[in-house]
Amino acid sequence: MTKGDWEENGYTREEEEDEIVVNYGDEDPKFEHYRFVADKGQGLLRVDKFLAARIEGISRNRIQQAADANCILVNDNPVKSNYKVKPLDVISIVMDRPRRELEIIPQNIPLDIIHEDNSLLVVNKPPGMVVHPGHGNYTDTLVNALAYHLNGEREIKMDDPRMGLVHRIDKDTSGLLLVAKTPEAKTHLAGQFFRKETKRLYAALVWGDVTEEEGTIEANIGRDPKDRMLMRVFMDGEQGKTAITHYKVLERFGYVTLVQCQLETGRTHQIRVHMKHIGHTLFNDERYGGDDILRGTRFAKYKQFVYNCFALCPRQCLHAQTLGFVHPETGEELYFESEIPKDMQDVIDKWRNYRRSV
Repeated sequence: MTKGDWEENGYTREEEEDEIVVNYGDEDPKFEHYRFVADKGQGLLRVDKFLAARIEGISRNRIQQAADANCILVNDNPVKSNYKVKPLDVISIVMDRPRRELEIIPQNIPLDIIHEDNSLLVVNKPPGMVVHPGHGNYTDTLVNALAYHLNGEREIKMDDPRMGLVHRIDKDTSGLLLVAKTPEAKTHLAGQFFRKETKRLYAALVWGDVTEEEGTIEANIGRDPKDRMLMRVFMDGEQGKTAITHYKVLERFGYVTLVQCQLETGRTHQIRVHMKHIGHTLFNDERYGGDDILRGTRFAKYKQFVYNCFALCPRQCLHAQTLGFVHPETGEELYFESEIPKDMQDVIDKWRNYRRSV
């Protein structure tokens, strides 16, 4: 397990302000990058599952490799990936090199905040905004904006993994995101996502006339070995992660369909990959081929119509429309909804008018 392996998956930040150096046995010193303390009521759970639920963007396979390399410690002792976490266990991820710092620069970027209280906030992300710094986007992200917004609350630091984003959406996907303002809120909310207790509905415009009024797509999703920028379905079930998407037709426009997607799992590019898998690529999804004319006629007038739609919404037509969860402090069930943004709505209206005219 190399430093580069961990950094590729976001293992670049530990929970304490100062570096912690860990020694065990006759091994060389290790630097702690993450530390978690299991709750008093923690049930027995494999450590790889425990960590996968608390660290975004990392696979269980990668965690298992870390355990094989003695990089997973429980109460300062190395464990294998099948170790069962017990109440009050201290779980650490260590490496043989210090972490790579990533400074979060507060920036005065307007935010559309739907709800905010002492524990959390719900923000409506516009299309085109990167969620978190990294991979060449170190400024002008949602996290930079949140750092500025929360600057007056001194206990909140956006580079502390115990707080901040509970989940993410793609740069060109718009819609609702949940942000934790305390470690307790982050743990509670992350647990709801892990147990599939949240309610998330997306609006998507897809190519083709979807045959069934509603359905479920259950197919493993993993990174494409031929192109690391793409995700793909693995039919044998032995690769990738379990992914389940429920969909329902909202409106038909002939060559495209407006659908509602409900996520049961939250894999990278899940809706985009699953809809492509059943033959209904998202409209204008450049990465997965939706920016070609996949349905319709060969007439020049029709082609121009589609190109005009692409220009109106120069991104995949996907919007995180609703978000429901239980408040970590009050226990109240909260439910938020975001209107489809103008760029996507303009395309929907344009297709609706086209359907009426033919």
